[in-house]
Amino acid sequence: MPDAWLRVAIDTWFLGLECSNVVALRMIKLAVGGPRARAESHRMVEEKLAALVALQWQLLTGGLGLTGLEIARGSLRHYRKTVQGNRRRLARYRR
Repeated sequence: MPDAWLRVAIDTWFLGLECSNVVALRMIKLAVGGPRARAESHRMVEEKLAALVALQWQLLTGGLGLTGLEIARGSLRHYRKTVQGNRRRLARYRR
């Protein structure tokens, strides 16, 4: 079990790195300005709210599991999927 929690800690650290990358990519896009930057800022807020609501629903319905470890792993998977999608999308960004 301690090894499993260590894995969760490492996965959390990697998620933080990926989030930093997405923030940097978004800042570049926002610095350019214009309608795409405005759309990205709206998307950013809507996405965060949608991810939060979806995760809360999974927690309420038991979709993430019942133990703390299952919930932690499921939460990380949930957010990592969104963050990785954003990283891929923003890395393709063309002005």
